[in-house]
Amino acid sequence: MQIESKLPHVGTTIFTVMSALAAAHKAINLAQGFPNFNPSEKLQTLVSQHMAAGDNQYAPMAGLPLLRERIAHKMEAMYGISINPESEITVTAGGTQAIFCIMGAFVRPGDEVILLEPCYDSYRPSIETMGGVAVPYQLEAPGYQVDWQAVAKLITPRTRMICVNTPSNPTGQILTRTDWDALAGILHGTNILVMSDEVYEHLIYDSQPHDTALAHAELRARTLAIYSFGKTYHNTGWKTGYCIAAPELSAEFRKVHQFNVFCANHPMQAAFADFMADSSEYLGLPQFYQQKRDFFAQAMANTRFKALPCKGTYFQLYDYSAISNEGDLDFCKRLTAEYGVAAIPVSAFYSNGHDAKVIRFCFAKTEDMLEAAGKRLEQV
Repeated sequence: MQIESKLPHVGTTIFTVMSALAAAHKAINLAQGFPNFNPSEKLQTLVSQHMAAGDNQYAPMAGLPLLRERIAHKMEAMYGISINPESEITVTAGGTQAIFCIMGAFVRPGDEVILLEPCYDSYRPSIETMGGVAVPYQLEAPGYQVDWQAVAKLITPRTRMICVNTPSNPTGQILTRTDWDALAGILHGTNILVMSDEVYEHLIYDSQPHDTALAHAELRARTLAIYSFGKTYHNTGWKTGYCIAAPELSAEFRKVHQFNVFCANHPMQAAFADFMADSSEYLGLPQFYQQKRDFFAQAMANTRFKALPCKGTYFQLYDYSAISNEGDLDFCKRLTAEYGVAAIPVSAFYSNGHDAKVIRFCFAKTEDMLEAAGKRLEQV
């Protein structure tokens, strides 16, 4: 039987490849983006308690009411925006599922979706699964700043959406009010939507605030914003997040969500609802991860790698051009096999494989692991 693939260019992800290589060489894995430490014991206990209490069947399709209320309260407290928990918040099975549902709800065959690359690798396959066309705008190292007038030139009558990510994986850069003003300017008078991936909202450093697209009056009605409990509470494997959008957008989003997974994990939702009552758990994240960022920078101080600015996320980019002229994928493979530290080539986040001799490390690790990685990389 012949099968015509909808994703003919998609193979095994670079994350799987590098993690398998790390395992084979017993390398320190700073490639995949997840913590090597457990979430709060209190949060784990809450999950167990809700399981024991019988919260093991389907949750409401849009999410537990108390959890959505807690999310709305957080959005108002942090960003000064009023969100209706009933009609504007949908709890999802992680941020990636939310991305897929957004594309499923709004992208039709032939629609164009502008991507700011390098970007999270699930955007393009989700677009293409729906028959859409990804249109990349290429950001350049070391600053990865957006020229919004250049982005405007990519807009055509077929443009359906622009995808943004702040703080950005993999670049660690953030979008500010100036960026939102510029984006609003080029979208004024159009029906173009914005997918704002804000899963690292609490991981912003050096006293910088998180600017959400939802707080911009002109973007509010056209934005679907994505968030992740996994990134916030150190439990990426629990796969729970949420999407916030205006009622008319949420209604369309939920049409796909309900037939995709119907609902997210019930005991996890109940536990998150309880845990969110203590805002210090997420308000302390900038300091928690900035300490790790700075510790890793110190561990790398005696290497020949050049750090690029990291304003947010738990990823740090390094330029290795002073070390080697190899392509970034070959360099990462050699780094893993010969020096015992795994990283991700940033070319994997570009649709054209753009290689600027930059690689990505994840510093959401314990200090002993970060220190050991630095020692090994001093030998490169």
